[in-house]
Amino acid sequence: MDFNLSDDQRAFRDAARGFATSEMAPHAADWDENKVFPEAALRQAAALGFAGIYIRDDVGGAGLTRLDAAIVFEELAAGCTSSGSINY
Repeated sequence: MDFNLSDDQRAFRDAARGFATSEMAPHAADWDENKVFPEAALRQAAALGFAGIYIRDDVGGAGLTRLDAAIVFEELAAGCTSSGSINY
């Protein structure tokens, strides 16, 4: 059994990690402390393809598998645990 990530999985992992590092982590403490729902950041995440993760791509979703989604969620949660727990 091959446990290596595919090229696509590595690409969206890296994209999610970059987004979480630059757009979520710097604001996470403030969002939590002030009970902010980071709509703008979530819209940015959606624009990157991190919304509608389980929705088929032929109807506008990302069409990712559960493993793909877990990879994305893990990276987003590293940037902001609260926002990363939202089901995109």
